[in-house]
Amino acid sequence: MRKRTKLLWIGAGLGIGLIAWKMLSRTDRIDWEKVQDFVHHRENSRFIDVDGVRIHYQQFGENYPQTILLIHGYGSSTLVWKTVAPMFAERGFNVVAIDMVGFGFSEKPAWFEYTIESQARMIVRFMNRLSIGKATVVGSSYGGAVAISLALDYPERVEKLVLVGTVCNNEPLSHPLMKIAQVPLIGEIATAFLIDAKPFIRSRMRTSIAPVNHDLITEERIHRVRIPLMTKDAHKATLKTARKWDAERIERDAHLISQPTLIIWGEDDKVISIKNAYKLYDSILHSKLVVFKNCGHIPQEEKPNDFVEIVTSFVKKIANKTNEC
Repeated sequence: MRKRTKLLWIGAGLGIGLIAWKMLSRTDRIDWEKVQDFVHHRENSRFIDVDGVRIHYQQFGENYPQTILLIHGYGSSTLVWKTVAPMFAERGFNVVAIDMVGFGFSEKPAWFEYTIESQARMIVRFMNRLSIGKATVVGSSYGGAVAISLALDYPERVEKLVLVGTVCNNEPLSHPLMKIAQVPLIGEIATAFLIDAKPFIRSRMRTSIAPVNHDLITEERIHRVRIPLMTKDAHKATLKTARKWDAERIERDAHLISQPTLIIWGEDDKVISIKNAYKLYDSILHSKLVVFKNCGHIPQEEKPNDFVEIVTSFVKKIANKTNEC
């Protein structure tokens, strides 16, 4: 019994020591100079100050008058647009992909609210700084919820709306890891150990991407996803976003969206159920729904050519309420 108790105490001590080491050894914030060589399209990267926050964005085709604004999802960055952003520019658009506050290579201040509405507000102010009066706003996953908030609260800034596997309620909070994130201290420890762990990132990708497209899951991609997630401020911003998550308003007020809207979903989306696509389609009057077969949660990466063609056609034409699959 004494031996077992001793072993338990040793195990507990080692566990506490490991937790302390992980929490204290993290870098406070990312150093752009050290990581920029690993960033896709870094020659298109720009930084701008918005309300005292340093925002990272990438711009393509900036001399074109019509703007497409790309907003990534939870825990993501401009990386998710790396394939389609330059393709849109080739089709004659000014393409701006933003890292939201707290994500990617944008600053991650502790004082920021990290709500859907506060992200939308910062994007409007970001648009002001870039002198973008109105844009077609494309939002992926959590970024889709931010895009809808933009359309509802700042309708004069959104010409058309494209929603990709969009978060529109609080169903994601039922995921075990999201539940853990809500628990004080346990959430901090779990976030520090998991969010930038390669096995965890690989597991997330295998869930997000349809099995037929798993060739996209490479060590290079995992590394590029991991880089902006390795710092203390990234862990805190990701955790605070989970704790401030409130997307019920999106589904409730979707019927108030007046802009022409294109809804794109992967038939095999395991992150945000396709039933939400049909809910949004039924609610938004001037909407069109396109469902990609053999596709998961990231159509812009899994079906980039089809994605660009469909969005380009939608932006250049008046959207009708029809359903394409």
